[in-house]
Formats: sequence, structure tokens, C-alpha cells
Amino acid sequence: MKKKMLGVLLSAAMVMTMLAGCGGGSSDSGDTAEQEATEAPAEDETGDAEEATETPAEEEDAAADTEVLPGGGSNIIYVITPSHSNPFFKTEADTATAKAKELGYEVKASSHDDDATKQSELFDGAIADKAAAIICDNAGADATVEAVQKARDAGIPTFLIDREINADGVAISQIVANNYQGAKAIAEAWVEDMGEEGKYAELLGKESDTNAGVRSSAFHEVIDQYDTFEMVAQQTANWEQTEAYDKTETILQSNPEITGIVCGNDTMAVGAAEACKANNRTDIKIIGVDGSDEAAAKIKAGEMTGTALQQCALIAEMAVEQADQYLKEGSTGLDEKQLVDCVAITADNVDNLKTFVYSE
Repeated sequence: MKKKMLGVLLSAAMVMTMLAGCGGGSSDSGDTAEQEATEAPAEDETGDAEEATETPAEEEDAAADTEVLPGGGSNIIYVITPSHSNPFFKTEADTATAKAKELGYEVKASSHDDDATKQSELFDGAIADKAAAIICDNAGADATVEAVQKARDAGIPTFLIDREINADGVAISQIVANNYQGAKAIAEAWVEDMGEEGKYAELLGKESDTNAGVRSSAFHEVIDQYDTFEMVAQQTANWEQTEAYDKTETILQSNPEITGIVCGNDTMAVGAAEACKANNRTDIKIIGVDGSDEAAAKIKAGEMTGTALQQCALIAEMAVEQADQYLKEGSTGLDEKQLVDCVAITADNVDNLKTFVYSE
């Protein structure tokens, strides 16, 4: 009986051991499954997180590769110059307009008439139009700075031609004729034609224009080397032909002994020549600066000694080409201030000049 009870107890113990072993196996399996269930989503979440992180990064890289170039946003180039009634400024405007259209731009050309307030309004119009760029022969070295800066602040680059402004780093380019070199060159031809002596008068350009002072200084650097010259009159004719005509008549009445007149531009020189002709004084030696067809005609007729050609057509083309490059690449690759040499025009080479273009 005791042996039978012992056998039952041993059997029961074995069954409990087997159940305990089966329960342990279930527990290990449950832990593993729970761990796998926990880790799998973590891997997915990590993967999702990495994908979400990479997308903005890729967008930033793409944005970095896309360079934002200057310009107001439109395809319009504004060309702003003094009055087109002056052939010099008309040539500037026409040449710049033709080059801009050739390069695929729409053009709006207008004149400020040497009025700084009107010029400021034209700049405001360009800004409102979101102009791509502005080409400008300005209305004052000081008065223009604010307008150019305002355009720059609006993202619109300005390219100045013919006249500089009294500020650096505001315009992208300031492309001007080498007025000092040109005025000196034609003054040397005038001194020779005058026989290195005589009394003379000078007609100055607009005082607000830096070119007026530059050209006058260059004239005098050459003329004042000679003690045999005497300047008996110096008056401003503001670049204008009619005013130059009137001033010359007055000078001739007060100083009939003069044999020469030096003029800051061709428009004044032509006016002076007309006044001399009207007063039967075709013996007076006259020079100007610009290189206009009107001056060329006077040189051919023997009524002027010469002129210094400012290559305004070339300068206008250069400005538009630099604007195009700047808009496409963000840089012109050139210095802001650029000088283009003038050509001294006399009876010897006047046949090579036409519409401000000199051809060898």
C-alpha cells in the first residue's frame, strides 16, 4: 500500500515538473514575441523618422542649388536719358533700346530732361513695373544717388552711362567716356590751330554735371601751359545750342578781338559757330566735345576746328550687355567705374565719323 502511494506521489511530482517546464517555455516565447513586437515598430518609426528628416534636407539642398538672380521680376529694361532732342542723348537711347530688344527684353525709353524730380518719378515707375534693370544717363551727380539706391533696395540694378554719380557701390556699372583724355586731345589740336596764341572765350556746360568741370579742367591743363593765351570770357551755356548762340553774340560784341572759343560740348560749339557765322567771324577757331554729326558738318565746312568723339553708341551697348550678364549671372565681372577713350576728330579724319561711331 505504501509502495502504491509513493508511486502516485512520484507521478504527480513529474506532472508538475513538466507543467512548470511548459509554463517557462511559454513565458520565454511571450517575452521574445513582445520584444519583437516592440522592436519592429521602433525600426519602422526610425525609418519613418529618417525619411521625414531627409525630405526637408533634400529640399534645402535643392534650394541652395537654385541661385536667386537680381532684377525686379519683369522682362522690362528702362532706358532713361536727357532730352532726345539732343542727338547725343537720342543716340544713347536708340542704341540701348535696339541692343536690349536684340537680347530679348521689352524696353521703356523716356527722358528726364535734366530734371532730378522727373528722373526720380521715372525710377519710381521702373520700380512699380518691377523692371529687370535701368540704363540711365543721369540728371545730376548728387541728385541721382537716392533714386539709384531706391532701385537697388528694390532689387533693380542700375547701369549709368555718360555721367557718373558721386557715390560708389550704388550703381552696378558707371560707364563713361574718358572726358579728361578727350578734352585734352582736342585742346591740343585747337592750340595748334590757334598758332599757340590768342584771346579766347569758354562756354561751360551745366554746373551740376561732373563732365562740365572735367572737360574745362582738361582744356586748361593744355592751354594754360602757354603764357600766350588769354581767356577774356567764361560763361555757362548749360549744354544748349540757343543759349550758346546768344552768349557768343554777347561775347563777340564785348570782345571782338577773340580768335578762339572752347566749348564743353558740340551742341554749344555748333551754337557758337552759328553765331560767329552770323557775325561774319568764320576766322574764330572753335572746338567741342561729343562727336555729333552737326559738329562733323561744321568741321567739314571749316567752321570748327574739331571735336572729341565720345563713343556714346558703344557705351550704351556696353551698358545693356553688362545688364544682361548681371541679370543672368549675378555679376558683370568688371569694375563699377569704366572709362572709354575718346577720339579727337579734325578735318583730317572727320570722314570716318557718322552718328557717333568712328570707323577706321
